[in-house]
Amino acid sequence: MGEELARRYPRATRVFEEANDALGIDLRALCFEGPAEELDRTANTQPALLATSIACLRAAEEAADGLGAPRFVLGHSLGEFTALVAAGVLAFADALRLVRTRGELMQAADPSGAMAAVIGLDAYVVARALVGTAVVVANDNAPGQVVISGPRFDLARASDALKEAGAKRIVPLRTSAAFHSPAMRTVAPRLRQAIAVTTFNALRYPLVANVDASVHEHAREMPPLLEKQVWSPVQWVASVRRAAGEGASSF
Repeated sequence: MGEELARRYPRATRVFEEANDALGIDLRALCFEGPAEELDRTANTQPALLATSIACLRAAEEAADGLGAPRFVLGHSLGEFTALVAAGVLAFADALRLVRTRGELMQAADPSGAMAAVIGLDAYVVARALVGTAVVVANDNAPGQVVISGPRFDLARASDALKEAGAKRIVPLRTSAAFHSPAMRTVAPRLRQAIAVTTFNALRYPLVANVDASVHEHAREMPPLLEKQVWSPVQWVASVRRAAGEGASSF
């Protein structure tokens, strides 16, 4: 992924070169050539997605000869790190090292968890159907598209309840653990340590955060938000609505 961008845009090429230097691995080759099983490892997926996302941003800037200043920045789950790089809060190299650590910690988390996408129900209906299980709403992605997360043994019971509630489809996701669920609280202490040694600069643009769909304007707010994000649901629908309500019209 990202290879075509790197061929066409020198700024995108430089992003992958910077990523290699920051991490001390050939992330460029991993993104462009795989193998898929290595790219699918969470410790590799997260920096690969961040690098490709920033390459997309730099390519867009190059193609448009600059982009207008946004009202807000926001990004879904890992994409929140992309948003913070775009806002100048995190240096790209620092963000890469942080998401690499985040990925390693999440990959090493309890492997008994799993995730699934629920199609055809809104988040409040899903949450109500999950009462009595250990499964939770992980991502409120869009009206009618919600991701759930929890112990693998309980997903079957949760799936039955969701089908009874009217779900059109339930699609298992390829993840190594129950991300954005209470199971990720075990990751928080070591993630906090990694965040504590990372430099956070002043925001050029406000962030609408995943964890609370609120507008945040100060660098000191970022560390606790990023720590909490790993075990909290991604409130994407509410975040987009918040940005729209504050005047954003193009996303």
